Amino acid sequence: MRAAFYTLGCKVNQYETEYMSELLKKAGFDIVSPSEEADYYIINSCTVTATADQKTRQNVRKFKRNHPDSTVILTGCMPQAFPDDAKELEQADIVLSNKSDSDILSLINEYNINRKRIVKIEKHQSDDDFRGCSIERFSERIRAFVKIQDGCDRFCSYCIIPIARGRVRSKPLDELKTEIKALGENGIKEIVLVGINLSSYGKGYDYNIADAVRVCNEDKNIIRVRLGSLEPDHITDEIINELSKYEKFCPQFHISLQSGCDKTLKNMNRHYTTEEYRQLCDMLRSTFKDCTLTTDLMTGFNEESEVDFNKSLSFVKEIGFEKVHTFPYSERKGTLASKKGDSVKREIKEQRARLVIKEADKIRNSFMNSLIGQKLNVLFENEIKPGEYQGFTKNYIPVRIKSDNDIIGNEIIVTVKSVNEAEDYCFAEL
Repeated sequence: MRAAFYTLGCKVNQYETEYMSELLKKAGFDIVSPSEEADYYIINSCTVTATADQKTRQNVRKFKRNHPDSTVILTGCMPQAFPDDAKELEQADIVLSNKSDSDILSLINEYNINRKRIVKIEKHQSDDDFRGCSIERFSERIRAFVKIQDGCDRFCSYCIIPIARGRVRSKPLDELKTEIKALGENGIKEIVLVGINLSSYGKGYDYNIADAVRVCNEDKNIIRVRLGSLEPDHITDEIINELSKYEKFCPQFHISLQSGCDKTLKNMNRHYTTEEYRQLCDMLRSTFKDCTLTTDLMTGFNEESEVDFNKSLSFVKEIGFEKVHTFPYSERKGTLASKKGDSVKREIKEQRARLVIKEADKIRNSFMNSLIGQKLNVLFENEIKPGEYQGFTKNYIPVRIKSDNDIIGNEIIVTVKSVNEAEDYCFAEL
């Protein structure tokens, strides 16, 4: 039996695809590319925007149209957040929620026996525990995403994620330790800890995100550990000081901003001010040598005026982020913000996004060019083309070099010679 996964969305979704893939492999399935012929096509959906839902519907229909005799399975956040919409996608033979991913094998067996459509969507409950899930390998040979946290309690006014993912829950440290050990023994060199609201890891318990980093730092086979996307209001001075003690910790921080205007942050129901965010950035840069700061920024949120936007743009330039993921606001049904309507025209949102991207690219290019002549420590991950390898520094700068030898999995000191601004990488020599 052959199964193919098509994954939309974040690193958590990618981890969960890896988890389901391992379940099927252990049951005798061959996992193939979604471009190949398969008996089962599993779409792991994202629902953070309406566009993500549209992509999910398109792919469910495409796989069924192109492979009518195959079984199409829909899972992920879209069925969890919008079960009625998912049920209407009749091209999906099996529909299950992200809460039920561990049941994928039993549902496939049930469908094979009865040949009747299955819809199993369990609702998240406020007292849910972290459902045990772990992986032993990852599709990327060197770097693995490891989910240690799920759910969110923040209820930002634009966001559907608390409905799609439930409340905050955390993987116990002993389970994490066992998982990291298995990954290290199977060739993984770098761990990326991920979650829906990662910085809330350990909420309600006597451990926190620094303890998760410590567990990875202690594993003899792991040489690097980094964090996925973070929320700023959970990162305390104590946690920063604790993280600084771990030699394997990578000082790259992706800290979600969303807006650099206090009025807009309040409308979004974000739980910090620009001044608090600025102080956090200052603390990180003073604590970690060569740390990089990256972020997400939304343009055109409901009621964002030109003055509000200019404040946001000025804040981006003031902080000097090494990279900014910018996107126009997209109204999401079921959220508090959607009840107010969408007061900023689409073309204005997109124009503002282009302005942010232009300024952010200037900062990025200036930073990358400042690295020319420097010696950097790079962990090489893959071969881009014959004889050319790519890897990343600890602060997540992409670097390529030419080598006659296979250097995948090796951490090597290189000297930066040039920057390819169009493709966003440094070219270096041994």
